[in-house]
Amino acid sequence: MNIQDVRLAVVGLGYVGLPLAVEFGKHRDVLGFDINTRRIEELRAGRDHTLEVDGPELAQARHLRYSSDPAELASANVFIVTVPTPIDEYKQPDLTPLERASETIGRVLKRGDIVIYESTVYPGATEEVCVPVLERISGLRFNVDFYAGYSPERINPGDKQHRVSTIRKVTSGSTPEVADLVDALYRQIITAGTHKAPSIKVAEAAKVIENTQRDVNIALINELALIFNRLGIDTLDVLEAAGTKWNFLPFRPGLVGGHCIGVDPYYLTHKAQSIGYHPEIILAGRRLNDSMGSYVVSQLVKAMTKRRIQVQGSRVLVMGLAFKENCPDLRNTRVVDIVRELGEYSIEVDVYDPWVDPAEARHEYGITPVAQPAAGAYDGIILAVAHHQFAAMGAAALRALGKPEHVLYDLKYVLAAGESDLRL
Repeated sequence: MNIQDVRLAVVGLGYVGLPLAVEFGKHRDVLGFDINTRRIEELRAGRDHTLEVDGPELAQARHLRYSSDPAELASANVFIVTVPTPIDEYKQPDLTPLERASETIGRVLKRGDIVIYESTVYPGATEEVCVPVLERISGLRFNVDFYAGYSPERINPGDKQHRVSTIRKVTSGSTPEVADLVDALYRQIITAGTHKAPSIKVAEAAKVIENTQRDVNIALINELALIFNRLGIDTLDVLEAAGTKWNFLPFRPGLVGGHCIGVDPYYLTHKAQSIGYHPEIILAGRRLNDSMGSYVVSQLVKAMTKRRIQVQGSRVLVMGLAFKENCPDLRNTRVVDIVRELGEYSIEVDVYDPWVDPAEARHEYGITPVAQPAAGAYDGIILAVAHHQFAAMGAAALRALGKPEHVLYDLKYVLAAGESDLRL
């Protein structure tokens, strides 16, 4: 297949797939496919509820059409799969979306077709899990009748500076010729350039360690914060002092959620354990990061108790529910750990987040955010997410939400030192 012969379909139009499809749609014909019919209707109307792509940019993708009809995929000969890869309640990889997408493609797969996966997986998943599904459904043979590629997504939700085209792309293919074609295809839209990995497994491994490395680094800083809090030292003061050295890494303590950093390490540890190796550091970092919600609540409760604020039956405002600032993404948000832990103390909790969809919050977590926090109503206020609206309020306006005696806990260093009662 030549690059000119490519008829492209992007399967999955979420935070990853839509920006990719839009970028390709500025240059070539693309079918954007998603099983969610409401999502397709929304995009056809020129709206993106994830806020990753605005209306004018959607309009620029003049060669992009949308469909939820699997039969339309038959017109494509190159498929890019961008479906979620979550973990289940036991923190094991859930490859169901990936397997179902592979089944859908397998029904229309033809000789010479190429299936490229972008979803984060463990090394070997493409060829050990996805390819057998494609073979079983299509009746075709891998690397004889059809081929595969892997090019891990590097989308950072809410980031308007680092976009699809400006982030260097890792590419790979199941044969040298396919690897060249996959790389050439992405080079049509990636202005930052590409890096062609020597194999699909190498590309898979590169992706999963990017976020595992960040997770372990944040876990270290979280542990340092626990130590410095006991020593009565401000963690940010320490990090800013240490940061004067040129090679000190600028990580900050906090909750670790989202669809990548809080999830991807479990894909790597799952694979490691399947080959008989128990990863010590990675799992220790995961345990520590997953414990931060309960630690935050314990610190708040101690501070309230010292001020003789009755904890049981008190009212606390949690500001922010999205997994990160200035973004509506609720996937794997660890703010829910704080909300649930507060409930264990019989504390009444209000959650306020102007970015998130209340219906989605109810569906995913059983949490109904308040439309507006009540002034002077709260015994405790937790700044959990650094949305720009919260930063713009300033300490005085935030304090006005509390009762005359209250505790203000700033998890994200939104306020200057001394303006809050607690910092992580």
